[in-house]
Amino acid sequence: MTSARYDRLINDLKSEYRPQREWAEGRGAFLIYGHFLVGVAAGGWLLSRYYGSFDGLVLSYVLACSGGLAHLVNLARPERVLNMMQRYKTSWVSRGFWGLTFFLIGGVLYLLSRNELGAPLGVESLLSGIGDILAVIGSLTMMGYMGFVYTASKGIPFWNSTLHPVLYIAYAIRGGIAALVLMLALRGHELAGDGGLLELWIGVTAVVIVLWALEIQGAISSGDETAKRSINDLLAGRLAIYFYGGTLVIGLVVPLILTTGTIAPLSANILAVIGLASIIGDFFMKYSSIKAGVYLPVRLPHLHR
Repeated sequence: MTSARYDRLINDLKSEYRPQREWAEGRGAFLIYGHFLVGVAAGGWLLSRYYGSFDGLVLSYVLACSGGLAHLVNLARPERVLNMMQRYKTSWVSRGFWGLTFFLIGGVLYLLSRNELGAPLGVESLLSGIGDILAVIGSLTMMGYMGFVYTASKGIPFWNSTLHPVLYIAYAIRGGIAALVLMLALRGHELAGDGGLLELWIGVTAVVIVLWALEIQGAISSGDETAKRSINDLLAGRLAIYFYGGTLVIGLVVPLILTTGTIAPLSANILAVIGLASIIGDFFMKYSSIKAGVYLPVRLPHLHR
């Protein structure tokens, strides 16, 4: 195993366009899991709060906890978390951890004020209001910080796009809608197929498609060969199976066809499949786009005698 990693490292160093592996393989893969989970959690919490779904709130909180654990696993030295969180003025990673912290604290306070749990904190209590505010602030922060983390990585041109943060926010909303549809369908609530959720999902999906097209077009037209290499890996290279099979077919084509009702009526089972397929597609989007990161080539100056 060590020899294989060494050989891969040597091959990467010999390559002009070196794929980033720190945030995609081994322990680094947990960064992808973490970003995916907290994104769905943030969007799911805001949507569940708006539609009054207690089950959706609980699911979102569990996903956020799981995302937090994934981030801790990603860190080689978890004890450095507190030191990292002090850099909120300059680091989007630090801001993301603060957002997650606000959410976890506020979320539990808000849940404990709900009648479904016996409202031990009181429905109209001060702690309930504080928890609600903290959870909303945390959700908005978690939705926004992920795209900025990648955009700030100047050494990887494909990520260095002004559209990246907007795309991640749109995906967080889309994932939240899908998670709520899935939960409501599994619980047998009619709201899963009503209440405008499917229409909202279709609208956000349309925005995601446009943003993806603009990001790909921008990378191709930028003239940057490194960004073009990332796009080639996505569309015709090592990541094409994840992009086409996961992001497009599972995440877009399947749920969009099912929403029309032409294959089968919009039953609870079909709605659950729509939500699950959308969530799986969102994961593959993040997986493939993060794996597609390619470092700028190292240009060494010519040495003269």
